[in-house]
Amino acid sequence: MLFALSAGGLAADDSVPQPGAAKVAYQLPGKPAVAVALKDVAPIVLSAPPRDNATEGEARFGPIASYLTEVLGRRVVYEHPLTWGAYQADMQKGHYDLVFDAPHLNGWRLEKLGHNVLVKIPGDYTYVAFVRSDNTRVTGLKQLAGHTICAHAPPHLGTLILLGQFDNPSRQPSVVVRNGYDRVYESLLNGECTAAMLSLRHLEKFDHGGRRTRIVYRHRALPNQALSAGPRLSLEEQNRIAEALMSPASEAATARFRAVYGGGKGFARAANVEYAGLGAYLKNQWGYD
Repeated sequence: MLFALSAGGLAADDSVPQPGAAKVAYQLPGKPAVAVALKDVAPIVLSAPPRDNATEGEARFGPIASYLTEVLGRRVVYEHPLTWGAYQADMQKGHYDLVFDAPHLNGWRLEKLGHNVLVKIPGDYTYVAFVRSDNTRVTGLKQLAGHTICAHAPPHLGTLILLGQFDNPSRQPSVVVRNGYDRVYESLLNGECTAAMLSLRHLEKFDHGGRRTRIVYRHRALPNQALSAGPRLSLEEQNRIAEALMSPASEAATARFRAVYGGGKGFARAANVEYAGLGAYLKNQWGYD
């Protein structure tokens, strides 16, 4: 059964450390008695894809883990996966209790693992394919068949959206994998590929005003990145997490996170219905059957 968050709460709707991960527990400042009481309790594990190194990940998610420990009265730890492969393997088998990542992964956990989507980054998540502004030959996405396109490795959502527009695999563009949004953009400008795929937000950041690039395809807007919670957390606890992360009291704990992922904005309420079905983007990816 799936559950959806509403303004009034969750309603029925339409730990053992793992290899390849760095687990970090945060002692509650000024509350040693609480920390001692919780030390032997199986922790709630918070994680996210390893976009950053372990130090950066801890700086962004560690304070959130500490804050939620106070909110729940249960120990919450941030676990930093060392590789994308380790992250996917642990996520697919339900090791993580709280996960922040892209909308299609939230949709997959909603369907396959019984997660509920709690809060999200405000705004839409829109992906675009674009070429250099001096490329006058390509005017539409289908013209990229057989050409090269710079993008992140699957299961990155932008890459899956791109490949999904071509029914015949033999006509799909050849993906030139680049790690990092800036590397995708710079590789296009350097002539290493015919086109590139990024979120509209990142493209506008790199090419404000659109003087160096030209968009040839814009995918429909999707809900933004979000945090989901698994079934080892009760519905009451999930509601408390959602309310706590949207509260002004969370500002200090989420400051580093918001600066990177939310443009300084706080979390917004999310609903399962927004993410239902988005796991379909992963249908041809290993481990997501």
